[in-house]
Amino acid sequence: MRETTPTAMPPCFEKWCQRFDDCFKTKAQKTGFRHYLGGLLGESERKNLTQMAENAIGVVYNRLHHFLTDAPWSATQVNERRLAVMNKCSQTRISGGFTLILDDSGHRKSGNFTDGAGRQYLGEIGKTDQGIVVVTTHLYDGKKSLPLDIELYQHASSLPEGKKDENFKKKPELGIELIERSLARGYRLGIVLIDAGYGNNTTFLQALEDQKLKYLGGLAKNRKVMIKDSLGIESESRLDEYAKSLFSEDFEKVVLNER
Repeated sequence: MRETTPTAMPPCFEKWCQRFDDCFKTKAQKTGFRHYLGGLLGESERKNLTQMAENAIGVVYNRLHHFLTDAPWSATQVNERRLAVMNKCSQTRISGGFTLILDDSGHRKSGNFTDGAGRQYLGEIGKTDQGIVVVTTHLYDGKKSLPLDIELYQHASSLPEGKKDENFKKKPELGIELIERSLARGYRLGIVLIDAGYGNNTTFLQALEDQKLKYLGGLAKNRKVMIKDSLGIESESRLDEYAKSLFSEDFEKVVLNER
C-alpha cells in the first residue's frame, strides 16, 4: 500500500533540494533527485528502488531507475555541494583539526549484476560472502560525526581483467584518494584513525607520512620492523618482540584533541 506522496514532504525538504538544482540538467533529473532522497528518508526498512516506488504515490520505478543508472549527472558534484552547504551551517560547519576516520563497510548482495559484487570479507556479517564493499571517510570533532566521502571497492572478480584491470584499486589506494580529497578541499586534519587493514600497508602509511599527517591505527603483532640502534646499525624484528624490549620511558605521550 502506498502511504506517502512527494508533495507531502515538509517545506524544508524542498528548500534543501533547491540548493542542488544546478547539479542537474533537466527537470526530470531534479524530480528524480527529490524522489530518491525522499525514498531514503522514508520509513521503509528496505531502501531499494522497488520499495521506494511502491511506497510513494507519483514515483515510477522505471524513471527512478533511469535517474540512478543512466542519467548524466555527477554524484561527486552532488557530494561536493552537500559538503559546501553543510559548511555554511553553524551546527555542521567543518572546523579544522578534526579526526578523520577511514574505514570500509561490506554488505551482502546476491548475484553479479551489481558493480563491485564478489565473494569478499563483509564487516556486516563478519565473514566472507557475496557482497559489495565501500571505503568511507567520516569526520569527528568531539561533538558531531559527519560522512565525508565514499568510494566503491571494485572486487577483482567483478572486473573483466581481474586484478590486471585498469579500474582495479586496492582498498588502501582508495583510502589515500579519499584522504587527498579532504586535503584538496582545504580541510585541516588533526589525526587519521585507521584499522589494521590499512595500518599494515606500508605504501599507505608512507603516503600519510608524505602528507605529514598524524595517524593512529592497528598493526599486526607479527609485522616486521627495522630498528636502528644508537650506533645507526639497523636490524629486523617482529613488532611484538620489539615492544617487549621497551620501557615506559621509551614512549612519548600523545594527547588527542577531541573537540
